[in-house]
Amino acid sequence: MKFVGLVGSNYDQSYNRKLLEFIRRNFKFKFELEVLEIDKVPMFNQDEKWDESFQLRFLYNKITRADGVIIATPEHNHTISASLKSVLEWLSYEVHPFENKPVMIVGASYYDQGTSRAQVHLRKILDAPGVNAYTLPGNEFLLGKAKKLSITMETSPTKELLNSLKLA
Repeated sequence: MKFVGLVGSNYDQSYNRKLLEFIRRNFKFKFELEVLEIDKVPMFNQDEKWDESFQLRFLYNKITRADGVIIATPEHNHTISASLKSVLEWLSYEVHPFENKPVMIVGASYYDQGTSRAQVHLRKILDAPGVNAYTLPGNEFLLGKAKKLSITMETSPTKELLNSLKLA
C-alpha cells in the first residue's frame, strides 16, 4: 500500500513533519509513506489557475495516485494552519483528489490537548462538498507536549499507539 503524508505546516521545525517521518520509519514494512510538503503552495486565489503551480500539480498527482492520505495538522488558534487550509481550498475548487480517498488525521502540538480542536475542524473541512474525503473514523492521534517528547525513540508510547491503529 502507498500512502502520502501531508505536513500541515510550513514551519521548518514542525513536530508534525517529525511525526510523519516517525510513522514512515516505523511502519515501512507495513506500507510506503511519502511525506509531502506544502510550503511552496501559494495562498488560495480564485483568480489564479491551480495548474499554473508546479507544487499544486505535484500534490494533486501524488494524492490521486495514493491509496490513502495521512494529514498531520498543527493547531493554531483552535484550527488548522492557514497554509493547510489554502492547500485544501486549491485541491477542492476545480480538482478533487480527496474525493472518496481514505484520510487519517494525526497531529502534534506543544500543548496538553494536542491538536484536538484542529482535528475536529479538519474533519469538517474534509467532509465538505467539493472535498468529500473518506475520513477514517476513530483513528485520530493527538500528541500533546511534543516539545518534551522525543519521537525518535524506538520504544515509545507513540509507536505503541500507532501500532494499535492497524494501518495495514
